[in-house]
Amino acid sequence: MRVCVLICLAIVVSACAKMPFGEGQGQGLRPEAPEGEIVGEPRRPRARPTDLDVTATTAPARAPAASARTVEQFDTTTSQERQAAAAAPAPSTEKSLGDTVASLGDPTKPGFWLETPLVSTPTSGRVFFPTSGLSAQVELIPIDGPSTAGSRISLAAMRLIEAPLTDLPTIQVFSSQ
Repeated sequence: MRVCVLICLAIVVSACAKMPFGEGQGQGLRPEAPEGEIVGEPRRPRARPTDLDVTATTAPARAPAASARTVEQFDTTTSQERQAAAAAPAPSTEKSLGDTVASLGDPTKPGFWLETPLVSTPTSGRVFFPTSGLSAQVELIPIDGPSTAGSRISLAAMRLIEAPLTDLPTIQVFSSQ
């Protein structure tokens, strides 16, 4: 009788592990999804302000389709937008804000942006990834937290600087003056 109860309990507990609880249903990378496929939206604190148009200096950003599952489907930037974002400004027009550890931000939010505690007001800037030697022009969006806290970077910007999507790369942040 005890063996039967233990087996039933093990089945119930293992079934619970696969059930979606709360609003973060189906988050992250699923083991059964093809490599690189992003499923669901990670729960993260919202950046302030939430209605900021991070692509004010470029063409209107296009949100990915609701059926988007791969990195390419989520990154809706054009090759012209990537070239414009990759263009480095003159160093004399920039101010270094420091280094930050960046994680991949909301992949459904299009454009080139960095949500960071290194700024207190929205501003234009640039991120540089020393490992690849590449940089990207981004909109710097303020978030709450100490300046030593991490930042969230857009999928398009992360791909442009060739930072690994699943890592927490340290990037250098500059503001346009």
